Amino acid sequence: MNKVILMGRLTRDPEVRVSTGERQTNIGRFSIAVDRRFKREGQPDADFFNCTCFGKQAEFIEKYLHKGTKVVVVGSVQNDNYTKQDGSQVYSVQIMVDEIEFAESKNSSEGSGAGYQPAQPSAGANDFMNIPDGIVEELPFN
Repeated sequence: MNKVILMGRLTRDPEVRVSTGERQTNIGRFSIAVDRRFKREGQPDADFFNCTCFGKQAEFIEKYLHKGTKVVVVGSVQNDNYTKQDGSQVYSVQIMVDEIEFAESKNSSEGSGAGYQPAQPSAGANDFMNIPDGIVEELPFN
């Protein structure tokens, strides 16, 4: 099984182009930075993944995503290894996107850029219901 689920922020605006050939299709490319759960001193705080999508998904990312947008990507990992002209081998991987979803609201992503904002308490800080006297004996969890 080859399946990966990543949540991160776009590191730059997505690039979309149209393939050449008989069946033209949109090809979208973007990269995301995924925070590491555990950070060691001297190690990077995030990993960066190049992602590719096709067709309607490419149109979607071109229209709605931009640098800094937080997304969840579901897809598969594909080797993208090649040999340079000087004979040296280059190893890399690419995420082939099957699904992509927003991971935060539009207001959060356009706001201060701080990411998650906890919900503010309601105006009535004590929204508990008053229990009338004498009912305590009838409560099942007494």
